[in-house]
Amino acid sequence: MKWNDQRRSGNVEDRRGSGGGFGGGFGRGLRGGGFPLPGGRLGGGGLAILAIVALITIFAGDPLHLLGDATGLPRGEADPSQAQAADFVSVVLADTEDVWHELFAARGLSYREPRLVLFDDEVDSACGYAGAATGPFYCPADGKVYLDLRFFDELARGFGAPGDFAQAYVVAHEVGHHVQHLLGVSEEVSALQQRAARGEANALSVRLELQADFYAGVWAHHAQRLHGILEPGDIDEALAAATAIGDDRLQRQEQGRAVPDSFTHGTSAQRALWFRRGWDTGDMDAGDTFAAKDLSHP
Repeated sequence: MKWNDQRRSGNVEDRRGSGGGFGGGFGRGLRGGGFPLPGGRLGGGGLAILAIVALITIFAGDPLHLLGDATGLPRGEADPSQAQAADFVSVVLADTEDVWHELFAARGLSYREPRLVLFDDEVDSACGYAGAATGPFYCPADGKVYLDLRFFDELARGFGAPGDFAQAYVVAHEVGHHVQHLLGVSEEVSALQQRAARGEANALSVRLELQADFYAGVWAHHAQRLHGILEPGDIDEALAAATAIGDDRLQRQEQGRAVPDSFTHGTSAQRALWFRRGWDTGDMDAGDTFAAKDLSHP
């Protein structure tokens, strides 16, 4: 990705190195849709927000449980490569701002920019306390994306999805959840989930996540049009990342088999397909995952 000469966003909030032992805090992280894993706890009203509105994570499982710490450094110890990674995500965030401002304006809407919070190990959000094992997540209660930069090492080394555009996909996916929040989609889904059985609620979560993947593809389409950011192989990097984090693949890694009724983010094939659809069309209206009869063949 061509990014060194691009503008940086002013919406990055750096909380790294600010301490962060939060009492009970999180255990091993969250499954998609905000259902805590055994041992995981949330402070304050966070659990209600996560279970209903969803503290939306990019993973259906716990990457640290699967991989350990791929950096080889003790958690909390400074990693020199993080300075460049922080600079990079600031550029990606700025690109998402440019794209979504334009697309919202074309619809007669105003785009409210999210903030991106960088943290080490643990962080306090309006959705409750979260640990790095949660993975990147978006909190609709405060309109912020949360990211521990060490996640990028885990994505590359543990999940076999290296490359700067794989990282850009991660950020764009979470910003996609912010877009859903601004459009009222997240709230509509949460209202339906409150009345649904677990299997139906999971199915709604899958559609929400796949639409965020689609919006990540829409961003890539228009970022290329506006700024010419892509280099050969970039889209393949994003597709590899989307494939690496499908529910079916993660469940097979963790428990040896996939359980479709428990999927909350979609299969590897579905995640790659919806990102590709966003990239190919650049059309926000082409990503109505909630109307799709077959998420594998929209």
